[in-house]
Amino acid sequence: MPRISFQTKSCCFLAEFNNSLTARDIITHLPLDAAISTWGDEIYFEAGIATSCDNGALSSEVEAGDVAYWPQGRCICVFFGPTPMSKTERPQPASPVIIIGKTKSDLSELRKIKAGDPVSVAQVQENVSTAHQSAPVADRKLSQSEIDALVRQLLAEKAGKG
Repeated sequence: MPRISFQTKSCCFLAEFNNSLTARDIITHLPLDAAISTWGDEIYFEAGIATSCDNGALSSEVEAGDVAYWPQGRCICVFFGPTPMSKTERPQPASPVIIIGKTKSDLSELRKIKAGDPVSVAQVQENVSTAHQSAPVADRKLSQSEIDALVRQLLAEKAGKG
């Protein structure tokens, strides 16, 4: 599954995209830069992408950590808790979305992201030469986007402890 990096001023997180047609369409348009909007415990931003949409995959049920494409607004959404439409602690999108991935990052970190913050979204490039070897992960070289993500995470942790 393709891994995607989301970098903002206050945090960086990774998501694994699924193999849906919509997810593949979005990946072909990466990298992209946008401004964050928030709606309860959801961040979203205009992707500027008109995908061919898996309309059969439209759903109003999402989980915290889901990454989705909102066709109505041509936006990528990341859900991490209740939204204004939620009746429980589960997020509820404003209208049906297509789930394109999931983040296993610390969802509380996403609460640091503010409306108007810039976001950069890019596919994490795997090192093809070592991906097919059975060498331990520790021996694999990190891509620049992975290094950037780690540095931001360490700086955020240091700022939180300081």
